[in-house]
Amino acid sequence: MSGAPDGVVELLVCVKCRQGEPAEPDEVTRGARLHDALADRNLSENIRLIPVECLSNCTRGCTVALRGPGRWTYVYGNLDASHAPVLAEGALKYRDAPDGLVPWRERPEHFRKNCIVRIPPLEGAQ
Repeated sequence: MSGAPDGVVELLVCVKCRQGEPAEPDEVTRGARLHDALADRNLSENIRLIPVECLSNCTRGCTVALRGPGRWTYVYGNLDASHAPVLAEGALKYRDAPDGLVPWRERPEHFRKNCIVRIPPLEGAQ
């Protein structure tokens, strides 16, 4: 499990993502730009922004995951730095849903169309 305290959710951002584009070794990746755009938004204190090395979804990157204790985990793709406001909105809705299940019609449109996978909570999984 994530180790996040109750009430805190984590927004993981793949900072290595290049969205399938070649990149020079010293070039800032598209995933890093997405992470930086989210960091600049001053997310709620109950949303922990975490850079990760790879979410292994390169063909549909940039990729993020939302997770928290006792919640469903969601992985979303096809993102870039311009989606930071959408991600911030979606993370708030996720945080406010006790089990992480935001009603489909209440999810940002990008979330509805670009969900890669949802994973049940570890607790009680069968």
